[in-house]
Amino acid sequence: MKLPVMPPVSPMLAKSVPTIPPGASYEPKWDGFRCIIFRDGDDVEFGSRNEKPMTRYFPELVEAVKAELPERCVLDGEIVIATTDGLDFDALQQRIHPAVSRVTMLSEQTPASFVAFDLLALGDDDYTGRPFSERRAALEKALKKAKAPIHLTPTTTDLDVANRWFVELEGAHLDGVIAKPLGGTYQPDKRTMFKIKHVRTADCVLAGFRWHKTSTEAQPLVGSLLLGLYSEENKLQHVGVVGSFTAKRRAELVDDLEPLLAVDSDGHPWQEWANAEAHAGQRLPGNVSRWNATKDLSFVPLRPERVLEVKYEHMEGTRFRHLAHFVRWRDDRTPESCTYEQLEQPLTYALNDIVPGLGGLR
Repeated sequence: MKLPVMPPVSPMLAKSVPTIPPGASYEPKWDGFRCIIFRDGDDVEFGSRNEKPMTRYFPELVEAVKAELPERCVLDGEIVIATTDGLDFDALQQRIHPAVSRVTMLSEQTPASFVAFDLLALGDDDYTGRPFSERRAALEKALKKAKAPIHLTPTTTDLDVANRWFVELEGAHLDGVIAKPLGGTYQPDKRTMFKIKHVRTADCVLAGFRWHKTSTEAQPLVGSLLLGLYSEENKLQHVGVVGSFTAKRRAELVDDLEPLLAVDSDGHPWQEWANAEAHAGQRLPGNVSRWNATKDLSFVPLRPERVLEVKYEHMEGTRFRHLAHFVRWRDDRTPESCTYEQLEQPLTYALNDIVPGLGGLR
C-alpha cells in the first residue's frame, strides 16, 4: 500500500458543546464504529478509533470498498448496522469476534454499511491540509456513483435544518449533530469539530457496585454503581452504570454504601448473574465483556432501597448507550417508582429518509 496518507491515522475528534454553533457545516452524528478506510487497489485496511485494524471483521465491506470507492483513496466515516428500526449498535458489537466462521456468518445475517463524511486523500493528493468545504466537495464527487452499502452522509449549512435534525434523527438512534468549521483542516487526534448530544436525566435504583481496579483491602475504592429500572413485569432490569468519581469520592462511597450491603445474594433481583443461561433472556450485570474476556464484571449486591438521579444521553434497547453520570441522591423517591415510563421517547424517524438506501434489515 502506497498512499499520500498512510495508516495508522487517528481520526479527527469533536468536543462537546451545549448548543449547535452558527456558521458551520452540520451533519448527523452516527452511532457506530469510527473507521478510516485506506484503499490502494486491492489493498484495503479499516483503521479504528484506537488505530487498530478492523478489516477482518467486515469482509462484506471490503468487497464493497473495492467495488464502489475510487481506486486509491482514504476516507473517514462510520461503520453502522441499519435496521428498519434504526441503527443497531448491539448487533454491530457482535461483529467483533475472534472466530472467522462467526464473522462470516454475521456478515451475511447482519451486513454492515459505511457512511463516509470526510476525505483525507484521493489518488496522489493529500487533502488533510485543505479546508473542509473543499474536502466535502471532492468527497461528493468521488462518491457520486457509489451504491449501498457505501453511503455519503448528508450535510447542511442551514442552522434551522441542523436543529430539526437534532430533534428528529434521534428516533433513528443517531447520536446528535456534528458541526464542522467550513475552513478547518483535517487534524488527526485533535478536537477541532463540535458535537451536540442529547442529555436527559432519570431516577434509577441502586442495586450494586463494582470495586475500582486500584482498590485494595487497605484502601477499598468503589469503581462504579450499578443502576436498575423496573419493567412492566415489575422486574428490576440492569440499565447501566455510573462511574467517573474522584478518588476521594470512591473512598467515601465505601462507607456510604455499607448499610445497604446484602448479607448474601439470595433474594436479590440479580441473584442469577453468575448463571450464564440467565443472560440470554435479560440484561444482567455479571455478563462477560465482549471486548475483554478476562475483565472481572462481578459485582457486590446491595439491597435495592436507594434511588439516585443520573444524566444519560440516550437508550440502546433497554439500557443506557453510554456511561451515565451521577447527579444527586433522590431519598424522596421510592425504588418502585423508578420505571421505564419516566424516560422520554424520541420521535421515530426512518433511516431511508436520512440517507436513501440505508433502510436496513428486519
